[in-house]
Amino acid sequence: MGLFNKIFGGTNEAKETKTLAWIQLTDLAQLQSIEAKSSTKTQVIFKHSTRCGISKMVMNQFIESYGLNDNDVDLYYLDLLNYREISNEIAERFQVYHESPQLLVLKNGVVVVHASHGAINDIDLNRFV
Repeated sequence: MGLFNKIFGGTNEAKETKTLAWIQLTDLAQLQSIEAKSSTKTQVIFKHSTRCGISKMVMNQFIESYGLNDNDVDLYYLDLLNYREISNEIAERFQVYHESPQLLVLKNGVVVVHASHGAINDIDLNRFV
């Protein structure tokens, strides 16, 4: 790749990757805690399929455009392939039909907005902080 970059003017500098303070959602009991905490702080769940190209693209766009800080929301990450039973419980508990990728925003114990696929990045999270 070095020769290609030299010929076409690229650099070997690595692009800085933005990271978020994800909390791994790995246990059904966490849902009760998320629901309770939503009365004092906005809770966000991002359901992601690690084998889906669209899910990866949407997640990358979400990360790039994310502009809140850790005090604004708790940001949960759910790996659908390893924790499908949690996704099923989310759908039942919060009455939101399962899709992937999917973003749910909780306040006061209820989902105040949710979106799937590319519509995830249309949600203005600032409205819910």
